[in-house]
Amino acid sequence: MKFIKKILLKAISKYRSYAVSFRIKKYLKKGMISWTPGYCEYKTLEIIKVINNVNLVKDFNNKIPKGFGLRLDERIVEYPWIFSHLSERKGMLLDAGSTFNFEYIVNHPVVSNKQLLIFTFYPETNNYSSKRISYIYGDLRNIPFKDGVFDEIVCQSTLEHIDMDNSIYGYQIDNSSSKMEKNYEYVKVVSELYRLLKPQGVLLITVPYGKYENHGFFQQFDRTMIDRLEIALPNGEIETDYFTYTLQGWKYSSMNDCNQSTSYNPHTGAGKGTDGAAHSRSVCCIKFIKGNN
Repeated sequence: MKFIKKILLKAISKYRSYAVSFRIKKYLKKGMISWTPGYCEYKTLEIIKVINNVNLVKDFNNKIPKGFGLRLDERIVEYPWIFSHLSERKGMLLDAGSTFNFEYIVNHPVVSNKQLLIFTFYPETNNYSSKRISYIYGDLRNIPFKDGVFDEIVCQSTLEHIDMDNSIYGYQIDNSSSKMEKNYEYVKVVSELYRLLKPQGVLLITVPYGKYENHGFFQQFDRTMIDRLEIALPNGEIETDYFTYTLQGWKYSSMNDCNQSTSYNPHTGAGKGTDGAAHSRSVCCIKFIKGNN
C-alpha cells in the first residue's frame, strides 16, 4: 500500500507541475493580463526566483534590474525587500498577517533557520505545523504575548486591512464603517508589534502608498498615515524605502515621487490604467530597529 501511495503522490505532483506550466504558458501567450488564469502561478514562480537570487536580494535597495516585476503586483518587491533585511541568524520571528505561510517561504534558509510564529485571524489551507511552525489566531490589535519576545517581526501588506471590511477573504469581522475617510486602527497594531519586539530587534512593515484611497477591504496609506505609524515607534531607528510601478516595471523611488500614486482594485475595476499595474502602484517599506531603553 505504501508503494502504491508513493506512486500516486508522484503522479499527482507531476500532473500539478504540468498543469501549472500549462497555465503559465497560456498566461504569457495571452499578453500577461493580471489576475487572469496563470497569473498567480507566474507570480509565485517569479517570487521564488527572486528571493533565491542571493545577489539580487543583497543589492535590492540599490539596484533593481530593468523591467523587474513587469505586470506583477507589489509582492514582487515586498518579498525581496524583506529578505534583504532579515538576518541569517537564529531567533524568534513573528509573521504578523500570515504572508509567510507558503512552502517556498518557510523552506527558505533564512526563514527555516528561525523559530517562526504566524499570527492571523483564521486558519488557512496551508499548514506547516510538521515543520515546527506555530500558528496563533486572533486580533493583531491585542496579541497575547509578553513584552520583548521577538527578535524580528514582519508585517507585510497587512496594516491596510485592519478594521476594514474583510468579508472578501471569506470571514466577517466587526469593523468601523468602511466609508469613513481614514481608519487609524492600524496604529494599535504597530504599538503591539513595538511592544513585542526585543531591544535591538527588527520590525519590517510594508503598506500600499500614495493618494489616500478607501477600497472597502483595504485603504491606501498617504503621508499623514505614515507619520502616524512612525509616531507609534517612539524609541529606535527608522529607515523608509519606496518602490513604484512604471511601464518598465518596478523601480526604487522616493516618498515625493509616490505621493500621487493610485491603486488598481481588481475586484471592482477602480483605478485600472493602461500601464499593466496589477494592484498598488507604490509601496512604502519601513525598517525599524528598536532602541535599548
